Amino acid sequence: MAYLFYGNGVEPIEMPDRLLAHLKVVVATKLRRGESFTLSWRHPHEAGRTTIWLQPAIPLRFVFSSSEPEILDPAWLKELANAANSSRGLNVDLAEPVAADARAPLQAA
Repeated sequence: MAYLFYGNGVEPIEMPDRLLAHLKVVVATKLRRGESFTLSWRHPHEAGRTTIWLQPAIPLRFVFSSSEPEILDPAWLKELANAANSSRGLNVDLAEPVAADARAPLQAA
């Protein structure tokens, strides 16, 4: 499992490494451009959901359980980026789309 630390909070947001690797690219791109947006997720072991406001002034830290970077799916990155650009915001309940054989994966940085 990977962890996203938001602001000065000590409680991390837990999610699979693969999902966080894709979110890292989308979030970093938006924040580098000075764009703020919401990020939402469902609580995995209880009822409810959380939404946070991401903006460049709030510190973020991405912690991965694997030392090797994930292979990124360009189609999933595009889907996540489109969601982040929408009025609904980025919802991490999105399932990873099935990769087409013709798609070339990207190596995460």
